[in-house]
Amino acid sequence: PDDSFEDAVSKVRKQCVFTTHTPVSAGNDVFSPEKLKDCFDSRFIADLKLTETEFFSLGKIDPDDQNAPFGMTPLALRMSRSANGVSKKHGEVSRGLWQKMFPEGTAVDDVPITHITNGVHPQTWIAPIFHRTYRKYVGPEWHRLLSHPIRWKEAIAQIPDDVIWSNHLILKNMLIAFIRERTRSTETGTRDTINERTDTRDLFSPEILTIGFARRVAAYKRWNLLLTDIERLLRMVDDTERPVQFVFAGKAHPQDRVAKQILQDLMSINHESKWQKRACFIEDYDHDTARYLVRWVDVWLNVPRRPHEASGTSGMKAAMNGVLNFSVLDGWWIEGFDETNGFVIPDPADITDEEATDQPDADNLYSILENEIIPLYYNRELGGEPRQWVSRMRDSIASLTPQFSSDRMVMDYV
Repeated sequence: PDDSFEDAVSKVRKQCVFTTHTPVSAGNDVFSPEKLKDCFDSRFIADLKLTETEFFSLGKIDPDDQNAPFGMTPLALRMSRSANGVSKKHGEVSRGLWQKMFPEGTAVDDVPITHITNGVHPQTWIAPIFHRTYRKYVGPEWHRLLSHPIRWKEAIAQIPDDVIWSNHLILKNMLIAFIRERTRSTETGTRDTINERTDTRDLFSPEILTIGFARRVAAYKRWNLLLTDIERLLRMVDDTERPVQFVFAGKAHPQDRVAKQILQDLMSINHESKWQKRACFIEDYDHDTARYLVRWVDVWLNVPRRPHEASGTSGMKAAMNGVLNFSVLDGWWIEGFDETNGFVIPDPADITDEEATDQPDADNLYSILENEIIPLYYNRELGGEPRQWVSRMRDSIASLTPQFSSDRMVMDYV
């Protein structure tokens, strides 16, 4: 009680570090002065030995701007001894975003916001069948080798191609069973559903290249990018020799009409095509559904508007199961992609307007599917496993599992 406010702030700062998780405005809460006055009465502010203006300035980018809202992120930056973004790119974006909080003349590169890239817990997200494989070929304490990336890569190189591929096919058959069961149970329920099927027996095939897209239905995630050229999309889906199938999952806010319309558009495509048998939307997206999908699909698609993907973690989980990422260069994938462990949608040249990237990104998405991903997946030798595809699966497991393990992340924080 005898401390000055400055002394109290100093003590708080010594004990706090702040991780900013998104550059998207919806993830950086702000409140009007009127709202704050409803929450903090004058006695609370007086106990801090501050005036009302001084108190409100703690959450403003510019403390002297009387009309600015009170932001939780500026408050956290002022009350923490250090701050970081959740990927290298996000650190760069955050320094530019919050530069005005620091003394005039501070260069963007000198803004004291660093980065610690997110990670996920391998033992939680890797499928049990791969746990058994790693115990056999790497050792019973296989997860401890993740702290030694070179040794981990050497150990993964010892796993035969046919073992990796057979594991994946087992998981993929589990995906088909899951999709048919979830879709059937949804359709026989009393709730409305966007899955317009009454018979799920021929829904999906384990032989077909399967692309997963599961995430929040937010504008910057660009759920509808895949629908930019419906005819081109359906040519891939309907191909008799090398077809593609898609599994979608996510949640839209009940009041978000645009998001709900995007989901309706996905599942109301041309009934004369095979889309209704080769695409589905898994409702009631939850932790278990996410855990299944990141293990069971062939390709994990991610197409956010750059640079709004602070990090992303679902692709990390997929990569640890040998699922190949196909993503724009944003968030964690900038650090993860190495030419052999997945696929990338390149940055459009000389385009700075965010929305103007939609068309070139869609064109590249289709072209890479048609010319790289689909041919590679269906390139089989005498009906065996697709060796070049399995090679990328192995590279994904070997390079990305240690790099994006939560163990590495914790050590970075420590």
